[in-house]
Amino acid sequence: MGPIWIGIDDTDSPKGGCTTWVLTELLREARERSIDLLGEPRLVRLNPNIPWKTRGNAALAARFGRGSGQRTKVAEIDGRPVFAYSRGRELPPAARARFVDAAWECVLRAAPDEPGTDPALVASGRRLPTSLYWRAVREVVRPQEVLEALEREGAEPRIRGDPTGVVGAAAAIAWPGRRATWELIAYRAPERWGTPRAVDPESVREAQRRDPELFLCHDPRTRRLLVTPHTACPILFGLRGVSARASRGARRRVRSEPVDRWAVFCTNQGTGDHLVRRTGATFGPYLSGTLDGVVVRPPRSRPGGHVELTVCDVDGANVPCVAFEPTKTLPKVALSLRTGDVVSVWGSQGGAPGIRLEGIRLVRFANRSRSTNPSCPSCGRRARSMGRLRGFRCPSCGARFPPESAGRELEPPSFPPGVYHPTASARRHLAPRAAEL
Repeated sequence: MGPIWIGIDDTDSPKGGCTTWVLTELLREARERSIDLLGEPRLVRLNPNIPWKTRGNAALAARFGRGSGQRTKVAEIDGRPVFAYSRGRELPPAARARFVDAAWECVLRAAPDEPGTDPALVASGRRLPTSLYWRAVREVVRPQEVLEALEREGAEPRIRGDPTGVVGAAAAIAWPGRRATWELIAYRAPERWGTPRAVDPESVREAQRRDPELFLCHDPRTRRLLVTPHTACPILFGLRGVSARASRGARRRVRSEPVDRWAVFCTNQGTGDHLVRRTGATFGPYLSGTLDGVVVRPPRSRPGGHVELTVCDVDGANVPCVAFEPTKTLPKVALSLRTGDVVSVWGSQGGAPGIRLEGIRLVRFANRSRSTNPSCPSCGRRARSMGRLRGFRCPSCGARFPPESAGRELEPPSFPPGVYHPTASARRHLAPRAAEL
């Protein structure tokens, strides 16, 4: 057995609570017991379509033991640093057992005692098979399947109430972490929970302007701040970056109410891991994916600013897709499409058939042309139509021209080939950044 992995999930509720904050409590518990953090703590987003999720559908994990090698400051709790070590040894069996018990007690204390909040913890002496992660981020997984896998791996689950949380707790340990981003989360003092947050928007915008490695901090189009949640949870703000350095550096630039504690998490946010190439036949309820195909009929506007289009996949199946108005960019792109355009779209399916678009790649366009009125050879003026199938007449000299004298000219597409994302405030945690497409 090696150092101990601890994964946790389902410790929040729609009203409040926060699983990332619960993990900081575990970090504090470990520090008080002179147990070291090995590697960075993990924040792992799971299938975003699951209907029974609370908010962001995230699970957390961390690895503990006796640290050695290089250390990096990854958190500050109670004014004292928490270091992550690059290497480490396992804990003695008795210390390991006591720590797992203490971690579970910590989770139970921190989780809200509300219906629908059913905390789960998984303890494992090794990283779990990556299949547990890939299924949890892309499919709907039954808890019993995970419990059987944990038994085969010799891992120990702890559950209060419904066992669904073991899916995320196990997946957070199983995440391979080869593609990663980082998020620094700053937390409020407990006495401020539930009160309005004080975070200066301009300081956040300035932080992202100064460091291009930060992403999804604010939405320039809607002017909406994206680093602050809207629930009564302990989070003050979260700074996402493609490096831990960027997230840590930005913390010092953000002006806000006092920060009670902070931690940097290694995450799968912005990786697009939830997307897998699919056809219309392999899309199903609560699944996400990418679909390649051809537009088979003109897009149609729907009430509320939404746009519906139909894409024929490689198997000849017609798949309805909808670009919703809050994405801002996507309805305009979808409405510009013509029959015969080749596209790649990605998104998710809810309980009913059809893809809710999260992005569009314009691959190749069908010929676009429009009819043009002929020019009068005598005076050079553009002739005017006299009505459907009645031909044309020069407004200057009165010369007449038959209907077949109309010309054709190419019309450029409204949007050039390339990738189009929703506006920043409408993007999901897992939505792929440009570098991940």
